[in-house]
Amino acid sequence: MTAGNPTPGDDIPKLRRILRDARVLAVVGLSANWYRPSYFAAKYMQEHGYRIVPVNPAYDSVLGEKCYKSLREIPHPVDMVDCFRRSEEIPALAEDAIAIGAKVLWMQLGVHHVDARKRAEAAGLEVVENRCVKIEHARLFGGLGWAGVNTGVISAKRPV
Repeated sequence: MTAGNPTPGDDIPKLRRILRDARVLAVVGLSANWYRPSYFAAKYMQEHGYRIVPVNPAYDSVLGEKCYKSLREIPHPVDMVDCFRRSEEIPALAEDAIAIGAKVLWMQLGVHHVDARKRAEAAGLEVVENRCVKIEHARLFGGLGWAGVNTGVISAKRPV
């Protein structure tokens, strides 16, 4: 994906596959404060069956899960690195995601970095930029269409 807003619908199969297959999410910058976007998104994903691995040196635990100071401290496999950090911090996080064998580097709304994307893709990671994992999950799997929200997804088939 490119920075900015891709053409609606051009990334739906990719996003759907990533959200279906990536079940362990390391959330970098996850806050323990309920009113922060990182907490809200991680809690939503946890409630939808994803394992959340908090990464933030400020906390011992968040959402009932042990919190790690860095991605490299996580002792088990991680499918996705979900970044709630500024764009300039992404290159180092991309290197960490590569080092731990993550499959996806996901950058939240407003976050993108061309060089980090290229480096991660060259190492075999899939990259999503400028998207919220919670919003995309709700759009593609959460039934937003039933509530009258235009999700940009037109299909007679149920999501797989």
